[in-house]
Amino acid sequence: MKYKGTLIVVKDCNRALKFYSDVFGFQLLQDNDGNMELTNNLYLQEAGYWEQFTKRSVIPNGNQSELYFEEPNIEQFVERLETLYPEIEYVNRLMTHSWGQKVVRFYDLDGNLIEVGTPL
Repeated sequence: MKYKGTLIVVKDCNRALKFYSDVFGFQLLQDNDGNMELTNNLYLQEAGYWEQFTKRSVIPNGNQSELYFEEPNIEQFVERLETLYPEIEYVNRLMTHSWGQKVVRFYDLDGNLIEVGTPL
């Protein structure tokens, strides 16, 4: 068995693609009409398909998992994020943990939790 990546549910794949491209530099590899494969093994699926396939409702801001990234220039990252997406909803703004790692947590445009931290 091979792990292929992470799928997140979004309202609109094109809007989510723009966000992940703007903020993280992801690129589109394949577009299957409401299902997209991006670089770095991230998959987007529109909520309508998800709900049809799983018979389950999407719960935005569920806080049960997060996409985790590391960025050595985290202050510059946060500045770019706030310039591109001033409406972004934070879970916690830039902070420093007791072990010295700086992190920021926020939701993407569809309520998927993201953490960006400095390398450990």
